[in-house]
Amino acid sequence: MLTIPTLTGNNPETKRQEIKAYFQACYKRYESLFTLVADEAAYFEKADPLRHPIIFYYGHTATFFINKLKLAKIIDKRIDPKLESIFAVGVDEMSWDDLNEKHYDWPTLWETQKYRDTLYDLVTGLIDTLPLELPITWESPWWVILMGIEHENIHLETSSVLIRQLPFDRVREDGAWRECESYGPAPQNVLLPVSSGTVTLGKGKDARLFGWDNEYGSHQVTVPSFMASKYLVSNAEYLEFVTANGYEKSEYWCEEGNAWRTFSKAKHPLFWKEREEGYALRTLSREIALPLNWPVEVNCLEAEAFCRWKSEKESKNIVLPTEDEYHRLRDFSNVGDYLSWIEKGTTGVNTALEHFASSMPVERFEHNGFCDVTGNVWQWSRTPIYPFEGFKVHPVYDDFTVPTFDGKHNIINGASWVSCGNLAAKNSRYGFRRHFYQHAGFRYIESNYEEKIMSNPYTTDSIISQYCHFSWGENRLGVANYPKTCAQLALDSMKEKPKRKAFDIGCAIGRSSFELAREFDEVIGVDFSTRFIQEAEKMKEEGILRYVMPTEGELEAFYEVALSDFNLEKEADKVSFWQADACNLKPIFKEFDLIFAGNLIDRLYDPQKFLESMAARLNDKGLLILTSPYTWQEESTAKEKWIGGYKRDGENVSTLQGLEEILGSDFKLVDTRDVPFVIQETARKHQHTIAQMTVWEKQS
Repeated sequence: MLTIPTLTGNNPETKRQEIKAYFQACYKRYESLFTLVADEAAYFEKADPLRHPIIFYYGHTATFFINKLKLAKIIDKRIDPKLESIFAVGVDEMSWDDLNEKHYDWPTLWETQKYRDTLYDLVTGLIDTLPLELPITWESPWWVILMGIEHENIHLETSSVLIRQLPFDRVREDGAWRECESYGPAPQNVLLPVSSGTVTLGKGKDARLFGWDNEYGSHQVTVPSFMASKYLVSNAEYLEFVTANGYEKSEYWCEEGNAWRTFSKAKHPLFWKEREEGYALRTLSREIALPLNWPVEVNCLEAEAFCRWKSEKESKNIVLPTEDEYHRLRDFSNVGDYLSWIEKGTTGVNTALEHFASSMPVERFEHNGFCDVTGNVWQWSRTPIYPFEGFKVHPVYDDFTVPTFDGKHNIINGASWVSCGNLAAKNSRYGFRRHFYQHAGFRYIESNYEEKIMSNPYTTDSIISQYCHFSWGENRLGVANYPKTCAQLALDSMKEKPKRKAFDIGCAIGRSSFELAREFDEVIGVDFSTRFIQEAEKMKEEGILRYVMPTEGELEAFYEVALSDFNLEKEADKVSFWQADACNLKPIFKEFDLIFAGNLIDRLYDPQKFLESMAARLNDKGLLILTSPYTWQEESTAKEKWIGGYKRDGENVSTLQGLEEILGSDFKLVDTRDVPFVIQETARKHQHTIAQMTVWEKQS
């Protein structure tokens, strides 16, 4: 059993070697999974129409290390900026019907492998040389290294799901990924009692194992007694639902489920294959006769439909467990947790690749009367993932969890046969869209418990709320709304120029993008922060934002703003938002008539690189408009990267001078002006700043 290094210990050098061995073993294990892909052409085939080709996932986990190490300022140089941009984002599609047909210039498998080899040596070198103090905390560079390892463990699982979806002739068998060959009739499922009890979830900063941000905080509740199925729902039990035409009867499906069912044309679970002699099951590299005593693997919508059918059939309130109820069952069963497994040297369940590269019979692992309380397959819950009280975003990975707090991602509990590292830990929390496929099944319960989730429809993150108010609110100092003012000045500067396509870089919550769309045919807004993009996308899709601003002490004011308040409803169709690194933009962002970068350049890690890339993205005579208060800070930009605000040869160099030196060969400066803005922190605390706007025309 390959176990997660604990964060504690008495000997830093021993811990260093432990982490090194863990990194190298996990990295090589991930590469081993891809030996199941039969040929290079298969890497560039979409296993799932809503996901990238396999090549993306092979490169993504390596570039993640570099992008996070760079963000955390542990390294100052990239390996390959182009690959680190291509492989950066795009893991979770926005919706089941959000097909992305954009062309990507994927690198070859050889180029990707070369990158992975270079990264392996770089991280190994960091592990050998970085100072190490115990315990390892959120602020430690070692946390970022562990984050990279556990991120790859996540993709070990998600990539194995995609390999199962490749055409059968695109995979091959490998003895290192041997599947279980134990099949047979399924046991009869029964409901067994689980007594009431108090469930305590969440962990503190003194926890001994690495965790993702959503695991921290506190949640405690008393769960009343309920009945739970002894076994996970087997293929045999689910087959009853299929043969009862469950996929044809809309009354068993929720609105979202019926929309997905219509779109997917599903007649049975994804990994089932209909054959003349009966159903087969697609495993990683084989098709076998449907093992009736293995757990069924479905998405949440399918699991919920089964429960409605089961409820009708048995006249009981059959539902999926909540997160609270699952953990009450886990406590009741005494199945143990990761630290106890480390002490025993075995999990005692089907997880962490301890047995086979597949599911196993549902009756194999029993604890206090219940089987597969964890392991075998993940178990869908009816709980949308939410933050515990005290939740804080980790600054190095601010978009790991927050985008899932949207009511559209349900928690999966337990773990699967391939869940390694953090995924197998009791405290792990992963939320997936309800149409999403993992190696996930479910158990059902009989319960009337109503979960009380401490969620808030208002955006309460202080920075996000400030920018919501900065973008869409008004301030008490009487200074005009800054994004709106900048957009109007940009439109005025365009005069008779064509207004086909505009690029809003550093768009934050998106106000300037919407305002530019009043006259432009198309506006693309990008920002480095996925949390900002999430709010901008919410405004585009729902036409409304709600957020909370502190007034004084514990007092707060609640705000609601809508596109209709600003006569911007029609502009929503012309605006799109993307997460992107301004210093490492994809080649698809080009052929703009206007590029606007508001209050951006003095927050970039390489502003000169950003500026030098602008001319190639603009049409001739197009405008580049920059605004900035020129507040250069070493926390954002290394001093040697500043383009102004310093002395050179004893003389002052202003940012405007620096801009002229960088842009002068491709652009003509046509206008400068001051634009004030105010950021409100509380009702009586405001930051009043004056930015300089410079307007540059691209020369032919």
